[in-house]
Amino acid sequence: MNAHQSVSIVMIEDDEGHARLIEKNIRRAGILNDIKHFLDGTSALDYLFNAPDGPMLNGPALVLLDLNLPDMSGTDILAKIKQSDGPVKRTPVVVLTTTDDSREIQRCYDLGANVYITKPVNYESFAQAIRQLGLFLSVIQVPDIEE
Repeated sequence: MNAHQSVSIVMIEDDEGHARLIEKNIRRAGILNDIKHFLDGTSALDYLFNAPDGPMLNGPALVLLDLNLPDMSGTDILAKIKQSDGPVKRTPVVVLTTTDDSREIQRCYDLGANVYITKPVNYESFAQAIRQLGLFLSVIQVPDIEE
């Protein structure tokens, strides 16, 4: 990610095991950025739009988004981020989910997802996919939030 600015990673994932695996393998790929983990969409959206240390006020972020959450769908969260007014709209969103339905994938891209990754069911394949995600995160450019 941009060497000159620290990018906060916002992970919205209700499965604690998946969240630990994601963080562990992102770290293995050399990504040391702060990761803020949320178990539901409501608290994640509150952080993204209202928290004093959130990206709206405190710099760029990247969102790792699961689609299957307890309180709302990930597509609703994606829509709120991408249809918002202001800098959060430009936040890159990586959908990371078990859903591999082609209509759902198309819907996420139509809503503004930057990347869609299907979580493999097999543990080692999942770990490898997350390590590759970490390598991807190490080279992408994230927009500055200033308007």
